[in-house]
Amino acid sequence: MSVEIRQITEKSDMRKFVRFNLQLYRGNPYHVPGLIEDELLTLDPARNPAFKFCEAAYFLAYREGKIVGRIAGIINHRANETWNQNNARFGFVDFINDAEVVDALFKAVSDWARARGKEMLQGPMGFSDLDHEGMLIEGFDQLGTMATIYNYAYYPKHMVRMGFVKDQDWHEFKIIIPDAIPEKHQRIAELVRKKYGLKVLKFKNQAEIMPYAHRIFDTLNQAYSVLYGVSELSRDQIDYYVRMYIPMLRYDFVTVIVREEDDKVVGFGITLPNLSRALQKAKGSLFPFGWIHLLRALKMKNPIVDLYLIGVIPEYQNKGVNALLFDDLIPIFHKNGVKYAESNPELETNAAVQMQWNYFERKHHKTRRAWIKEL
Repeated sequence: MSVEIRQITEKSDMRKFVRFNLQLYRGNPYHVPGLIEDELLTLDPARNPAFKFCEAAYFLAYREGKIVGRIAGIINHRANETWNQNNARFGFVDFINDAEVVDALFKAVSDWARARGKEMLQGPMGFSDLDHEGMLIEGFDQLGTMATIYNYAYYPKHMVRMGFVKDQDWHEFKIIIPDAIPEKHQRIAELVRKKYGLKVLKFKNQAEIMPYAHRIFDTLNQAYSVLYGVSELSRDQIDYYVRMYIPMLRYDFVTVIVREEDDKVVGFGITLPNLSRALQKAKGSLFPFGWIHLLRALKMKNPIVDLYLIGVIPEYQNKGVNALLFDDLIPIFHKNGVKYAESNPELETNAAVQMQWNYFERKHHKTRRAWIKEL
């Protein structure tokens, strides 16, 4: 029962590549499937602007004619230049619990990367920091989120067996929404507002937020520039993400902080009602009925909120600007029946971002890892 590796060259095989994740995790109560069409869009060189500075190859593992694993090899040339590295990435990786399958998949990606002169293989990572990254190593009994990877507990065991080592870890927190805004939190928010001349912006619809949409991503570029593996989003990528994400937002769950003197966006918080159960019901597709589940989750009261993207430009970091964000959002969460928030991944070395939860009851309930190995 030998393993056959096939590199994908036909578009028809790309759908098989994407659907394997749904097949492998069918019935798993913690796995949150993405939308098939969204993942196909991400993987398509003709439609994803990241391919202007990235290249990729996709591989499927077969045994007796049945797909038993998948993996992507990715080279982000801009990230390599930014971090002075010569690395390849692996991502979109899934496999049955079989050493022969795992070894064959990683050999295919390693050979591909080595042929392009790369020195290290790291991952799981995507084309940009807004793609899924980090293999779950703790929290296998916790519900996943739209923004993260869920994987079986045997995945990291195979990584260790193959000689991969830790490159970086992310922590995730379950944060209890307090009954009232902490008094100290309120004081900091008011002080920061007055001292730096800042203003909170709220939006009722897409037309109101669009003048700020690109500026939000410019702020994200600045805020995330020092984080692990990040490469600056290009103008084309920002256009791509604005078209993809802005229409699906709950606008009352979005907070933007601007400097009054020049309307510069210095910080933002993009949060969403948790869509995990809705995505499970959608089973990878908006049609015929998946969109109904997602719309209900977005519009109706939901006890869980995802802290999807939060950023503050370096000039204003560690100055209490985050207090302004949560001073605005906590009452909105109360109004919508939110009991707790999912932080989504935060680098374990990012003390500044984790300090913002000092005013909240929280539990570290998931950890995920980026692995690395010399080629």
